[in-house]
Amino acid sequence: MNFTFPMTVLDKATRWEPMDRSGIEHLHVRTTTGGLVAQSVVVGTHNDAEYGIFYRVVLDANWAVRELEINDTATDQKLVLSADGKGKWFDANGTHVAGLDGCVDIDISATPFTNTLPIRRLQLKHGAAQVLRVVYIPVPALKPVAVEQRYTCLQPNRLYRYEGLTSGFMAELSTDEDGFVVDYPGLFRRLS
Repeated sequence: MNFTFPMTVLDKATRWEPMDRSGIEHLHVRTTTGGLVAQSVVVGTHNDAEYGIFYRVVLDANWAVRELEINDTATDQKLVLSADGKGKWFDANGTHVAGLDGCVDIDISATPFTNTLPIRRLQLKHGAAQVLRVVYIPVPALKPVAVEQRYTCLQPNRLYRYEGLTSGFMAELSTDEDGFVVDYPGLFRRLS
């Protein structure tokens, strides 16, 4: 039997703090007629450089990314991408970005929210694992690259192993009933 998240209307605000540096994130996710919209503000430091980003992610009903916009207020950098939800990506001018082919999910380095996207979209049953090609976006550089990651369900709706196959990084992510990260050991902790 496959595990599925409850089919509920989301209107959720969440805050996280990074554990390895100073900062905070405030995220709001809400259900729309076509899927979901997530909007967030993240402020912090990375390698002693301060950043302040605003990001907006439009998701379809299956939690696949359709639009992404990230603005870094400290550097005036902006990244705009759109996707067909099946692995084709386009830049702000509508030009196909072939290097991102095969990616459905994103991983923005400054937030644990983007781990929720494959967790919700895949709905893995206990013990199941999936290797993914993901658009990784480092903050504050905002230069997207394709990387491979693996998600393994250790306990449905509660615990997932995340592995960055490109980087060799691994962590066990505890989540709430909606698949949002509560604890990302050493990196992020949700605030009550």
